[in-house]
Amino acid sequence: MASNSESDYENPWYYKGTAFTSDDIGDFFGYVYLITNKSTGKKYIGRKYFVQKRKPRGGKRRVTSESDWKKYYGSCPELKSDIKEYGKDSFSREILSLHTTKGRTNYEETKQLFVNDVLSQTLTDGTPAFYNSNILGRYYRKDYFNNKDD
Repeated sequence: MASNSESDYENPWYYKGTAFTSDDIGDFFGYVYLITNKSTGKKYIGRKYFVQKRKPRGGKRRVTSESDWKKYYGSCPELKSDIKEYGKDSFSREILSLHTTKGRTNYEETKQLFVNDVLSQTLTDGTPAFYNSNILGRYYRKDYFNNKDD
């Protein structure tokens, strides 16, 4: 990891307490992350890849380049809305784990969603603790939140 805590982008991702930069990517394909709203305590777990493959206009081959990971704040509409309302600086961005393949990145994201009980955890006021509203488009918060089986 880069030894300096300075980064070359706004509100950097942190990994093990240090700002993560392009120089730290190395052989990693992607990462699993945690975004926390510092004002409310609400969290979001997701995954992001460091590379993207695009086919340039009129081009025949796909080109690999670095993704928009530095600017990324998740795909969740509720999270995006809160970022607009509170501002980017009200959110911390932490890399939980780094992975060398797409499969490992996807597996670890799904594992963390279950391990952290994102569909049924609550904040002290009883509202959902996570922005995540589903896992794999198959398990939904509405089916598990405040719905105890025991």
